[in-house]
Amino acid sequence: MSLPRPHGPSRRSILRGAAVAGAATALTPLVNVPAAQAATTGNYTIRFDNGRRQTILGLGFEIQSDSIGSGNNGLPDLVSGVPYDLTDSERARFYRQMLKAGRSDRGFRYCRLAMGLYYRGLDPTRTLIKGRYDGQTALLADMIRRAGIEGTSVEYWSPAPGWKNNDSYIGGRLKSFDPAFLSRFGDALVADLDYLTDGGVPVSMWGLQNEPRYDTPYSSCVYTAGEYLAAFKASAAKVRAAHPNVMITADSLDGWSGDIGRAIAADPHALDLVDAWTYHHIGADSDQHVYQNWTSGAAGKPVFNNEFEYLQPPANETWGDRRTINTAQSIMSWMTFQNAPTWFWLHALKPTTNAESPHYSLGFWRPPHDTDFSRFPDLPARHWTWNPRNWNGVAGFVKYMPWNSVRYHVDESAILGDQRIMAWKTPAGKPVFAITNRSTTQSFTYTIDTQTAARFEGYRYGPRTNNQALGPKNGPNVTMVVPPLSVEFWVRTP
Repeated sequence: MSLPRPHGPSRRSILRGAAVAGAATALTPLVNVPAAQAATTGNYTIRFDNGRRQTILGLGFEIQSDSIGSGNNGLPDLVSGVPYDLTDSERARFYRQMLKAGRSDRGFRYCRLAMGLYYRGLDPTRTLIKGRYDGQTALLADMIRRAGIEGTSVEYWSPAPGWKNNDSYIGGRLKSFDPAFLSRFGDALVADLDYLTDGGVPVSMWGLQNEPRYDTPYSSCVYTAGEYLAAFKASAAKVRAAHPNVMITADSLDGWSGDIGRAIAADPHALDLVDAWTYHHIGADSDQHVYQNWTSGAAGKPVFNNEFEYLQPPANETWGDRRTINTAQSIMSWMTFQNAPTWFWLHALKPTTNAESPHYSLGFWRPPHDTDFSRFPDLPARHWTWNPRNWNGVAGFVKYMPWNSVRYHVDESAILGDQRIMAWKTPAGKPVFAITNRSTTQSFTYTIDTQTAARFEGYRYGPRTNNQALGPKNGPNVTMVVPPLSVEFWVRTP
């Protein structure tokens, strides 16, 4: 069973509109404010009158539905993943509390599905990918249906081993780049999508290869720019013909900026197959997307970050707390300054057994085989819990920014790195704005002309704060004093 398509404009038409809106707003060269000169106040006007910008499709996450070795090392035979390991009641709570963020309708829009890694079963020819254990596909379909997710972002960490020169998911390259071989390869990738959709797992996005420059100790496949271009043209054309509503992305690392992206941009046929450019600015300071232009070489196509996490533990507690606000500001800066239509965190849940889990996840689950209760002593097997520093940086956007919200421009007295503002209207026309303070020591006072006399209700998030009610403020002119390390969402009522 597959989900019905959402009503309204297609994803590709929304993306074209986003590109046009973004092209109308050139980025201003900016200079960061040194910490010693950091401002403590700012004046802002939300242009709900004539400042309409891009449509924000909704946010995405990745699901670890199979096992990986701790430290991202190897592909164990062990069957372990989510939602497989969770009890029925914990699955329901996971879908309701995290994937829908407590909303009554829909939260996250996209689920990134790592083909050849967390979805790595094979047919007898070893050229087609399917679920590795009984019920894996059905569990994913059930999760998508019950959580109200539109569909998967299908991306290959590795194609099936039968297409590779080392007959393995780990490392290696394609066996050949002969046109006849690539035509058969493209047919197989379409067959993988057909298998998913026939199994009730809808597909919203497709990418040829995750991080195609890297040979890793887990699933990977390395491409040169010329090899990627040839494989992309052969396979993306077939995906477009067989699944015309699927958003095709490239290159899931460097977007248009790297060797692969430049090769695509120089080839009119390949460029026509790209719907959006995807980047991995993993753990990046949000200033990078305020003060640098990532749209200049995009050929009018949208750009977005489809993987964000932190690779290493923070240097200290203060910098760990600062990450919460940096995550929120990454979302806001990509959307405000790069007109991005979406943004992806990496993993919804990671297991208690993987060393990388605290930096990669929005929450943790304890697999049945984990009997070491020195870690998470209060978490029973087959249950999950929150990773607050990461989750609280994302949660407010999932809760208060419904699918197809429209961003509006904000006039700022000064564009600051540690204090950000973003405003949007929900599809129902309700104004909402978010404000942040990434400073670790000083409060910041926002004076905002909201251009509406309506009442706004506030909700605060931080490293240890989630959806704290702040009470009402009446527009049009409001003043908010935002404490250090805070993100606030102000929602028009009723």
